[in-house]
Formats: sequence, C-alpha cells, structure tokens
Amino acid sequence: MTAKKKVPALPLPVPADRRRFRHRLLSWYRRHGRDLPWRKTDDPYHILVSEIMLQQTQVDRVLPKYAEWLDKYPSMTVLASAPEQEVTRTWYPLGYNVRPRRLQTIAREAVANYGGELPSDEATLRSFKGIGAYTAGAIRSFAFHERAAILDTNVARVLFRVFVARGDPKSHSMKRHLWTLSETLMPSRHVFDFNQALMDFGAMVCVARNPKCLICPMARSCRAYPFTPDT
Repeated sequence: MTAKKKVPALPLPVPADRRRFRHRLLSWYRRHGRDLPWRKTDDPYHILVSEIMLQQTQVDRVLPKYAEWLDKYPSMTVLASAPEQEVTRTWYPLGYNVRPRRLQTIAREAVANYGGELPSDEATLRSFKGIGAYTAGAIRSFAFHERAAILDTNVARVLFRVFVARGDPKSHSMKRHLWTLSETLMPSRHVFDFNQALMDFGAMVCVARNPKCLICPMARSCRAYPFTPDT
C-alpha cells in the first residue's frame, strides 16, 4: 500500500498583511457601513432575532419584520408562551417557516433553563438547537462584545477571494481554513465593527456576481483580482 499524499496546509497571512486588511476594511466600514437597527443594541435576544431573520433573506425584507416582531414579542418569555400558529403567521412573508419555530424553541429552552436569557459562552450557545458556529459567534461578538470570529456566506467569500483564490471554497477543509483565517484576522479591539464590516463588505462590494473590484480597497492585495466567474 502506498501512503496517501499529505496535502500541505494553506498558509495564513503574515502580521503585516493582517494589519493592512483590518485597516482597509475598518476605514471602508466607517465611510460606507449600513445603518441597521440591530447594530444599535446589545440585547442578545434582539441580536438572535436579526440573525435568524437574515438567514437566506435580504436586509430590506427583514427591516420591517424585525421591528414588528420585537414589538409583538419583546422578550424570550413572551415568545416562548405565544401560540405556535400565531408565531408562524407573524413571521410571514419572510418564508422558510422552520425559522420561527426554531426561534421559539430557543426561547422556550432559554426560559426553562436560563431565566429567559441567552448565555454568553460558546459551548452553551451551541447546545441550543438552531444555533450553530456562525450564530454563536455573532451573538458573542455583537451582544457580549467578545472576541469571537464569524463565518457566513458573505464573510467566507471575502476571505476566500482576498487570501486564497484557489481550491474548492465549499469543501470541508476550505471551510475549516476560512474559520481559522477569520479567527486569525480578528483584531484585539473594534471586534464589533470588524465583524459587521466583513458582512457589509461581502454584501455591498465583494458580491457573488459582478463584484465591484474597481472601487475595492482590497484590490491591490486580493488574490482573486481581477475577478473571473470561477473565483
């Protein structure tokens, strides 16, 4: 038997490149970041609602429903005790109706076990059905101001293009590398702004199709520049 050839690990950016990326991203965000209501609160429940609503749904569709939802269900306790059919109706027309049921299940568990509050540690957050690695990182970062990495579709696309640009971006090994990359790039300060900036940058500049490379502050050091459809 011949031994399997070991695939070399992808390199991580050197400290100077990390600093450059952070500086350019945060400078861009301070000029162009979106003014969104869930960025004006550190209530873990409000952050959770926004993150669940934003799954596979555009921001402009979420905005009115976010306000309506919190007006009707202002706390985990209120949501936990609401009739399930009413909760599903309130969610309309966002779609993916597993999401309101998932949100109510989290609320009921929080009420039953944690006094109606979300815990701040990663292991306990991820023990809730419906809270994965990304959502746990978002809650820790945005609600508890902890130094927690995130990796959603937008963030993964930005990091893959800027720092990798080769291989299969959807493979398990690449996703692990991108998580490590997100953790490595995390600044010691301004974590909230940094993570929000990553998401905005992927949604507004480094978009899936026809990214705005000509105005991108990362273009000079981006491994995927100039962009091709296969990147």
